[in-house]
Amino acid sequence: MVQRRITEASMGFLAGLAEERVDHRFKGLPPDADGLTVGELAAQRRNLFTDGFTTPVLALSAERLEHNLALMETYASRHGLAFAPHGKTTMAPELFARQLDHGAWGITLAVPHQVRVARAFGIRRIFLANEVVDPAALKWIAAELARDAEFQLICYVDSVRGVELMDAALAGAARPVDVVVELGAGDGARTGARTEADCAAVADAVAATRTLRLVGVAGYEAEVPGATPERVAAWLRRLTALASEFDKAGHFSGTGLDEIVVSAGGSAWFDAVAEVFAEIPELSLPVLKLLRSGAYVSHDDGQYRRVTPFNRIPEEGSLHPAFRLWAQVVSRPSPDQAFVNAGKRDAAHDLDLPEAQVVRGARDGVQRPATGIEVTALSDQHAWLRTAPDVELEVGDWVGLGLSHPCTSFDKWPLIPLVEADGTVTDYVRTYF
Repeated sequence: MVQRRITEASMGFLAGLAEERVDHRFKGLPPDADGLTVGELAAQRRNLFTDGFTTPVLALSAERLEHNLALMETYASRHGLAFAPHGKTTMAPELFARQLDHGAWGITLAVPHQVRVARAFGIRRIFLANEVVDPAALKWIAAELARDAEFQLICYVDSVRGVELMDAALAGAARPVDVVVELGAGDGARTGARTEADCAAVADAVAATRTLRLVGVAGYEAEVPGATPERVAAWLRRLTALASEFDKAGHFSGTGLDEIVVSAGGSAWFDAVAEVFAEIPELSLPVLKLLRSGAYVSHDDGQYRRVTPFNRIPEEGSLHPAFRLWAQVVSRPSPDQAFVNAGKRDAAHDLDLPEAQVVRGARDGVQRPATGIEVTALSDQHAWLRTAPDVELEVGDWVGLGLSHPCTSFDKWPLIPLVEADGTVTDYVRTYF
């Protein structure tokens, strides 16, 4: 059995999750579990295949999840990186706790609603990888900072206008909001100030306020146009040079800072981040080198299997895909076609179609490789399968599907069974999208 490393502090804000009642809101769970708490159902240690779960049902491998958590903890530590994994991937407080207990500095999030979820479960350090200009959201953030002296939030700024809007909304706030200037990854990329001169103007605008405090620089290297190792490294060196220039200009002095934040790192180029961040020269304060990769927690059988840096650095380990979507054959209208009862409502499909991996026979419960079976299309509630000649597949069989893109897999399932290799369900992961 996988041993979960949850600290006493983590348990405090997870306790409420186990008390939630199981009912019709949670697809795939056994109908006869209605009325049980999540904790009570987990304690029963039911088997995913034989104890009443209904298809389709998404399963998260307990062993692979633990492997991925431990691997990224080791990687970050080995390279001297702090780690704030991107929580928008999972929006799962239990997984936030697991990440924190595996050494994460805090949790990265993308929008104020996600911050509210994290705060409801006691997360104390949040990196908000977005510029916030909504007055209501900013006033709430200011109130949280005033209410909890241990709460630390850092967010992006990338325009003088954004600074003006933030300053107006935060007037009278008890504590300034810590911000990092976002350097855009290039023309046609997503957000971020496009040039160093633009970044300097934003930094000067921050310095002219009492409501904001500049603590560093950040960006997202995966948006570099035509990304290659060389282009990504060149942009990362622009980012680290920007931190040095801000330091020389005195932007970090006299503000009460303990460290300067330099942050980057999605799930495709964290090896380049580690390499370039190791080159950061000595600054006037210690540097918090903050990595933000998020998809690693479940990895996948598509996009991130292709782009993971561990393909380039196999000596550092490998991530394991932890998701499997189980669906049932409900129609076999011809020898070369079958349909299972999982579709767009259940499976990520924005980057790749699901991948048929295994078949579990309805007659004997034996699993076999899904050789000769291909997912060719998705309807709302069906996956279209093409089957090669002589493939053994009949109505009632379960088909295990691998998925691409964790970010659009987690968001379709509000309660996900955590399953050991033998099918035993040991826990449930609650998501909040």
